[in-house]
Amino acid sequence: MRKDNEGSRRIDGEGIYLRSPELRDYQEWADVREASRAHLIPWEPTWAQDETSRGSYRYKLRRYAEDARDDKAYALFVFREDDDALVGGVTLSNIRRGVAQMASLGYWAGAAFTGQGYITAAVRASVRYAFEDLDLHRVEAACQPDNMPSRRVLEKAGFTQEGSARAYLKINGKWRDHLLFGIVNGA
Repeated sequence: MRKDNEGSRRIDGEGIYLRSPELRDYQEWADVREASRAHLIPWEPTWAQDETSRGSYRYKLRRYAEDARDDKAYALFVFREDDDALVGGVTLSNIRRGVAQMASLGYWAGAAFTGQGYITAAVRASVRYAFEDLDLHRVEAACQPDNMPSRRVLEKAGFTQEGSARAYLKINGKWRDHLLFGIVNGA
């Protein structure tokens, strides 16, 4: 991890970098999310009516900062290194300390950036960050069985499928089954 020119935390990866979302990212984030709405909706919780509004974004930034301050979660945007384009995001959430030392990983990619390796690189970088900087022992992830691109991301990033869970997460208004994946530090 290093600081970028404006002092933000920056995590470098293979052709990408991760950093915390900032107010200056709003328009690009809104544009990528709106352009990717049809692509993202089947895999995410139900979008709010004002999902990509400036007010909703400001609320998200406050929550991200609060969660990071409390060591509960870390939301990071994924930028392409060549041109600083926002391509997606990753979140390490549900951080559990004590005997567990683990987190849940979530990620998304803008529709125009899928299948190009950016999110796989971002998942690898976020796992490295979880193990080396956050001192976690384990990172878990889940995806719907029919989401083959997401499954490939996890497998390429070194995750192992460990099981499945019925009606695991409420996605786009319906409880969905998920495959469960994990990666352990040093294993």
